[in-house]
Amino acid sequence: MAISALAGCTVFPNAEPPRVMDLAVKQPVVEVLKRSSVSIRVSTPQASEPFTGSRILGKPTPYEYRVYGKVRWRTTMPVLVRDLMTDSLRSSNAFHTVLSDASSAEADKTLTSELTAFHTERKEGGLQALIELHAQVVDNQSKAILCSASFQATEQSISEDVDRVTQAFSVAGQSLATDITLWAVNCQQEATSGTGQPTQP
Repeated sequence: MAISALAGCTVFPNAEPPRVMDLAVKQPVVEVLKRSSVSIRVSTPQASEPFTGSRILGKPTPYEYRVYGKVRWRTTMPVLVRDLMTDSLRSSNAFHTVLSDASSAEADKTLTSELTAFHTERKEGGLQALIELHAQVVDNQSKAILCSASFQATEQSISEDVDRVTQAFSVAGQSLATDITLWAVNCQQEATSGTGQPTQP
């Protein structure tokens, strides 16, 4: 799969519709025995260009981003990560209710974040998918930041083929979701017990 430079629109009619890709993530094996009475909202991560769109990105040099041609994610990268975190937290059984910011219902806590990487890049070991996120858990009543941590997940891709790249993103996404879920659960437990802020995983 060729990688194209970030460029303007084409004037050619009837362009071939792009393939639409999703993260094939199995639910992370994070499940607690006792559910908390606390509800948590997962906000869509903040992001700046080029991570606000739905094109699959590569970074062939430290100075340039390119897009994989004729393919895109099913939604924007921030929403993709929001859905990933929401599904993982729901499957953990740790919270009474897990909402996304698509819901107007009230929640006790909010998981806010900033997406700073969602692309492939070349390292000494070869091509890898990279996802980076800085996250905070905020108490909605006091507005206090209860926990804050940075997360990075990587996974090797055996080729530039978009299917292989998507598989690498899926594995990295599962790792990221597992780490964030464990951290958020620990944050809630520490906040309840009053023993202080949990350490970063």
